Amino acid sequence: MYRWEITRRAVAQRVIGIVRSAGAAEATAVARGMLDAGLRTLEVALTTPDALRAIRETTAQAPPDALVGAGTILDEAAARAAVEAGARFLVSPSLHPEVIRTGHRYGVPVIPGVASPTEIVRALELGADAVKLFPASAFGPGWLRDVRAALPQAPLVPTGGVTAGTAPEWIAAGAVACGMGSALTSGGPDETRERVRNLLAALREAAGPVTE
Repeated sequence: MYRWEITRRAVAQRVIGIVRSAGAAEATAVARGMLDAGLRTLEVALTTPDALRAIRETTAQAPPDALVGAGTILDEAAARAAVEAGARFLVSPSLHPEVIRTGHRYGVPVIPGVASPTEIVRALELGADAVKLFPASAFGPGWLRDVRAALPQAPLVPTGGVTAGTAPEWIAAGAVACGMGSALTSGGPDETRERVRNLLAALREAAGPVTE
């Protein structure tokens, strides 16, 4: 599968789940809960101890149409290790050219973190497949709408402080997807399942399906 095809699938549901846990076993269980609830794109943060094992196990157990990526990628070594563990895409909280180059070398899309129009443009110049607005809680849907008026080509993924209540606002403002972690997974499996199902319906209503 080409990078653009992976990127398209990654944002198709308008949300990327984020798994950040105390260890690999817990991370795998949280990821399984998200997938069972119907979410098809998630990242395992490398801040999770033994995260690479969690990526391998989650990838092995995931449905064929699911995409499991790696988050908090800070350097080339981490990028390569994540790809070797099976990560289908890479996400970083900041902008590192070597991470983008490494992901692309192996055919994996990269979503680096940005926090200004200058960084957005720089990320696009470096070939970023999408850009992560982080932390989104420092901005707002209105800010994103204003930036997209000048940079309509920027595929933005607000992450950090996005909730089930605010995610549709971000999508309506022009975000291609939102990154969400504990806002989806707090509570037990039943709560997660219902929350994900309701969120996916709300996001479809906010922007409709991704067009061809």
